[in-house]
Amino acid sequence: MNRIFHARIALGQYLFLFLVAGMTIWALWDRHILLALLMVAILIVSIEKLIHTTYTITSDGNLVLYHGRFMSGKTIPLLEVTKVERVYQIRLFGVGLMRCVLVHYNNKTEALMPVKEEEFIEVINKKRMI
Repeated sequence: MNRIFHARIALGQYLFLFLVAGMTIWALWDRHILLALLMVAILIVSIEKLIHTTYTITSDGNLVLYHGRFMSGKTIPLLEVTKVERVYQIRLFGVGLMRCVLVHYNNKTEALMPVKEEEFIEVINKKRMI
């Protein structure tokens, strides 16, 4: 049975959407149509990526990273995963502001942000041991 984990949306991603939406409104207000069309395209791709990003752990032992229709996905065999850890990427005065799960495999690292981090780590570790 496949387990699907949805991605969490970070504060910085909300700020990015707000900034691009503001630039879109300004471009429309000032009649910069080409810039407005570019900003709308960026908004559409960004929102698509944020809404449809999923991490699927398949029954045949793969971790499938899907980032929406406009981005290419990636498949990582769980047998190649060497380490899974939860880290804080951005710290301010000793307080972690942004956390993610790092998946290490074949001398590469993927930073993932699942909604249920602990459950995600448990499932990956359990599948790796089988």
